[in-house]
Amino acid sequence: MDDLNFLQRSMEGENQTSSGYDSLENFGLNPKIIIVEDDKILGLSIKKYFNKTLNCDVSLFTSAMDCLSDLLNWPNRDQKFCLITDISLEQGTDGLLLIDNLKEKGFDFVSIAMTGFASIENAISATKKGVYHYLTKPFELENLHKVAMESIEKKFGIKLSSNIQNDTPVSRLQKRVIKNIQIEDPTKDDIFYGMIGRSKAMKDVFERIEKVALTDSTVLITGPSGTGKELVATAIHELSSRKEESRISVNCGAIPGELLESELFGHVKGSFTGAISDRKGRFELADKGSIFLDEIGDMPLVLQVKILRALQNRTIEPIGASSPIKVDSRVIAATHKDLENMVDQGRFREDLFYRLNVIPITIPALKDRKEDIPLLVSYFLKRFISADKSNSITFSDKALELLIGYDWPGNVRELENIIERLVILRGGNEIVPEDLPAKIFRSNPLATNHYTEIFELPKEGVDLKKVLSDIEESLIIQALSLTGGNKNQASKLLSLNRTTLIEKLKKRSIQF
Repeated sequence: MDDLNFLQRSMEGENQTSSGYDSLENFGLNPKIIIVEDDKILGLSIKKYFNKTLNCDVSLFTSAMDCLSDLLNWPNRDQKFCLITDISLEQGTDGLLLIDNLKEKGFDFVSIAMTGFASIENAISATKKGVYHYLTKPFELENLHKVAMESIEKKFGIKLSSNIQNDTPVSRLQKRVIKNIQIEDPTKDDIFYGMIGRSKAMKDVFERIEKVALTDSTVLITGPSGTGKELVATAIHELSSRKEESRISVNCGAIPGELLESELFGHVKGSFTGAISDRKGRFELADKGSIFLDEIGDMPLVLQVKILRALQNRTIEPIGASSPIKVDSRVIAATHKDLENMVDQGRFREDLFYRLNVIPITIPALKDRKEDIPLLVSYFLKRFISADKSNSITFSDKALELLIGYDWPGNVRELENIIERLVILRGGNEIVPEDLPAKIFRSNPLATNHYTEIFELPKEGVDLKKVLSDIEESLIIQALSLTGGNKNQASKLLSLNRTTLIEKLKKRSIQF
């Protein structure tokens, strides 16, 4: 029988290296761990746990066919590895048959078998095939970890180093954010000139603003769009000795290049068609105060020279003027672009970059300070809910989990807009996952790129069977909701057979 014909694909398009499914081509010389598990949730949780606790390469496959196909492409059949495989894979493929074929091909490995349908026959069969250990689901990940280390040591005489006690401040923070979600009113200490934050990242920003404000130095504010860069500029001005003077804002990306020079530096009567009178520019209007140059990365190169001159000489020259004008305006610039990269590409002047970047302030993306989301939700709710509270809303636990797990590409601005929309459209109700925008509903904490936040094992341990069961039920309900109850489409989203999905629905009494 052909090496691959005995196996059928349990899913379409598994072994995706971009989402955590690894190719084995570039394996090194140390023992590796290969997991074959068609339950993506369980497989990824095992892979994540092993990556955190063992100093070795871990690869995951959702079908025996993909695993065997990659192994057959190995340049060196002497590569040592530990195979952890489910016995009963989707569509009847057999983990024990995979073990037989790997032995026939001369691979040097030790195997561990997993099954959710324990039987004496399976146990005997696994023992006959030389399986080191036979685990019945559900099992504790610590036990699998221990068995894997023992099997590698006894088979190859190699003891792997373990990081099982590793519990970094970041991982503890993620667990606290994900597992103890509650909407909470921000305190006075959490509010800083219109900005909300209790996270260390934001507290560091607040502290830097207070220090910077006492000087007249040029400030460059960077960070993704929607993080509140203009609020930072306002706070710097309000805390400075210039607070009694004007703070003038210019969005360099919103004004056409041919008009921007006149807006910034002004013009004299008759200097160009339409110049029917003298006009002061924004720099001159901000004299003795502050000028905020938002999205300065969008400024044309020809104007960057004049901005550099204004910073160096504290003078500007209106269009058509015969002599420069002295100005004393503090420059605060902001951009969401990578100016250093733009300098390398020749799209931003290097001398201007260093002149602007005297004191940098970087605003973190909302996804990097998720512990602030409950505070922001509360703050925006108070802003949009009416005085009689007739349009007040509450959030279910699952809806809050989705808000926390979402990446927020639009940052605080996006969160504000969504809260306003929910208050207007769903005022007077509890918000459940189905009420959230589709992009949040789809990009939930169970998405592959969020597994680093979901599968952080607490010291006190978890009921793995219940956790995995809850996750499975959540994904099934979400798939059916997204497809309007269409079981064929839902089964494709979950990479399940339709009959398997129907069996799970019956077992859980889920009706759609």
